[in-house]
Amino acid sequence: MKMRELGKQGLKVSELGLGCMGLSDFYSSSGVTEAQSISLIHRALALGVTFLDTADVYGPNTNELTVGKALQGRRDSVVLATKFGIVREAGATTRAVNGSADYVRASCEASLKRLGVEFIDLYYQHRVDPKVPIEETVGAMAQLVGQGKVRYLGLSEAAPATLRRAHKVHPISALQTEYSLWSRDPEDEILPTVRELGVGFVPYSPLGRGFLAGRFRKLEDLAADDWRRASPRFQGENFAKNLAVLEQINLIAKAKGCTPSQLALAWLLAQGTDIVPIPGTTNLIRLEENLAAPQVALSKNELQRIEAVAPRGVAVGQRYHPSMMQLLNG
Repeated sequence: MKMRELGKQGLKVSELGLGCMGLSDFYSSSGVTEAQSISLIHRALALGVTFLDTADVYGPNTNELTVGKALQGRRDSVVLATKFGIVREAGATTRAVNGSADYVRASCEASLKRLGVEFIDLYYQHRVDPKVPIEETVGAMAQLVGQGKVRYLGLSEAAPATLRRAHKVHPISALQTEYSLWSRDPEDEILPTVRELGVGFVPYSPLGRGFLAGRFRKLEDLAADDWRRASPRFQGENFAKNLAVLEQINLIAKAKGCTPSQLALAWLLAQGTDIVPIPGTTNLIRLEENLAAPQVALSKNELQRIEAVAPRGVAVGQRYHPSMMQLLNG
């Protein structure tokens, strides 16, 4: 797998990373054992992935524990990213955000312990806290860099103006935001801003929360405890309209001789060498399918065909439930 650079501070990672969230949370991973999760991570590393993404909120906390166990004996070959900032109690459905300096320091110490590592390669603020100036939050993160506990800094779902302010305090190496064929909002202002500042871009949910893989045809295809059942894009008429777009993507993938997932990831990779998607899965076969996406080279005509069927704004419905949309730094 080829390498890509995130930011201008020297951070280099594989062109596709592995999003580990689904191994322990949100997408009904109750049937996935820790041993299976570790095996999947090891397979990803064997296939050339060097970039793992987790967060303290996933589980909560259990995802970092699993990733930490998977890294034993392999730490030197992995760029490890984790996040802080979303406050979530076990079993609770509500979320809060905290970007205070004390919380930054405490969160980092807790993540280091759970992961069993001496430093975090890329430390993200998961959601911007509107009550705390970004300068305070990033200032505390910068102190962690000075102490050797963190190597590079990132933000997640931060607006362009917030990113600019943060970047003045300490160089930001990566911005993580949802981006895919059905979530193309970053193209309006975010991508131009990160490129102006020299910040790398990490799309999460690059397969549209699994929708672009083509395996969901109706809401009932999702497990009863899968949080996507509450997602506006998976609801009623929205779902039907989004499926119609997916059918067109499937036709292009079939003509190309690849899967819809591979087409969607190849499209993202073609949007710029500063982009590093982090698809996630709990299935080894899907993992191998996803990681073969860089072998799919899209011609100018094929990119134009994709643009014609999946232009900006094509997805119907907001990308989060209203309560979660409120946590985004618009």
